[in-house]
Amino acid sequence: MAISGWFVAVLAVGAVPVVLLGGWPGFALWAALLTLGGIVDALLAGSPGGLRVTREVPARSRLGEPVEARLVIVNSGRRTVRGAVRDAWQPSAGARPARQRLLVPPGERRALQTTLTPTRRGELRAAGVTVRSTGPLHLVARQRTLRVPGALRVLPPFASRRHLPSRIARLRELDGRTSLLVRGQGTEFDSLREYVRGDDVRSIDWRATARRRDPAGGGAKLVVRTWRPERDRRIVIVIDSGRSAAARIADEVRLDTAFEASLLLAALATRAGDRVDLAVYDRRVRGRVQGATGAQLLARMVDVLAPIEPELIEPDWYGVPALVRSITPHRALVVLLTTIDAPGAAQPLLAMLPELTRRHTVVVASVTDPEVIAATATRTASDEVYRAASAERAVQDATRVAAAIRRLGGEVVTGAPQELPPALADHYLALKAAGRL
Repeated sequence: MAISGWFVAVLAVGAVPVVLLGGWPGFALWAALLTLGGIVDALLAGSPGGLRVTREVPARSRLGEPVEARLVIVNSGRRTVRGAVRDAWQPSAGARPARQRLLVPPGERRALQTTLTPTRRGELRAAGVTVRSTGPLHLVARQRTLRVPGALRVLPPFASRRHLPSRIARLRELDGRTSLLVRGQGTEFDSLREYVRGDDVRSIDWRATARRRDPAGGGAKLVVRTWRPERDRRIVIVIDSGRSAAARIADEVRLDTAFEASLLLAALATRAGDRVDLAVYDRRVRGRVQGATGAQLLARMVDVLAPIEPELIEPDWYGVPALVRSITPHRALVVLLTTIDAPGAAQPLLAMLPELTRRHTVVVASVTDPEVIAATATRTASDEVYRAASAERAVQDATRVAAAIRRLGGEVVTGAPQELPPALADHYLALKAAGRL
């Protein structure tokens, strides 16, 4: 039972003349009468226990996108239930309105709409529904929390998909629609065409040139070979979900930035005809997507990535080669999404890297903090000078780790949270154009 604001107001207003005229015995009598009225009011109020509540909520939603959830309330009791309802979603679900008015006559049903605007990725849950039924005098209310479980899986927003059309256009240029000027181990013969100014002379096919004669008698026409990137290559994405992935960079968790970069790369690679596998790993595999293609790949990726949160432990980098071997025994492009800020923390990564680079093309992608970069340029006050010195040291540490990765045969892609996904996609296209996949 809950006391309403009306009960307190009537008690306070009525107590003034009673105390002034009759003293404390009169006040006690007034309080007793008011309590008796509250008991009668509670008995006349509809019972929240007579309500049957069901919840209708979508199974999935993207981060930041509003969705509608509905409560269907059926009054199976004998009295009208009037009062308020609170749907107890966790705060990150962004449930609005928090409380709603309710009036359900006996034997009828009502539907209440709640708008959910999630502010956090993962599994969002509702514990129950609290119903407060007031009596006709509005002095007290009968309150009860009904267990009505509900869950909403909030998927990564994939905001980087806005970069996909421009990268697909560049991919089409590589995919035999225009000739490649560089032939590498990852290209295959596409067709022959006539030489035009600007073509690489190394692509001239002299045998085809000798067979082709100008009908007008102008002699042989130079013919060049065109090449296109090979399809059906293997790409393995390994996302570090360890301690460093929990840091926030530009108001975004590093792990979420890694998810965005992996989604954009996977969407681009599957358009190119390559096969993409994903693993989220620290000391064990937190999530895995393997064997999916096309639209099914992105659907499975967002579903697997949605509930994963960073673990406050150091990743076991020595287990990554075995993880990659369990995914594919063939040569592949291995993309490691991690952090390369501190040389000390990067030692296990550097020690493991030669084992990967012997068999695979390895790219290490890392998020850079734009505030650290900005701090290096601000040196007007004494405290800013110290901050700039610390920022310079951090930048130099990351540069040293990146140089060590390159010496060990790997490649490095860095960028701010908004820049890393397109930068990684561009690097993939550059490897494709150079025939290194």
